[in-house]
Amino acid sequence: MLNEEQIADVWMLFKEYLDKKQIELVAERFVDMLADYGTSDETLKEVIGNADTSLDNAIYYYLEIDEDYDDYEDD
Repeated sequence: MLNEEQIADVWMLFKEYLDKKQIELVAERFVDMLADYGTSDETLKEVIGNADTSLDNAIYYYLEIDEDYDDYEDD
């Protein structure tokens, strides 16, 4: 299982080789694949802010949270 740092590293490694018109779609598919392989929602939340906005937006979409998540704090 990948941790949040590894997920961000993999995304950033491959992102530079993607067609810029497809980055958003590929980010969504990447997040879907991570979830299919058992990556927890908590781990996905930890990725937010560690890679780029394309991956962040895909995670927001997958988890159905708004983009103000960065301001959210667990009590």
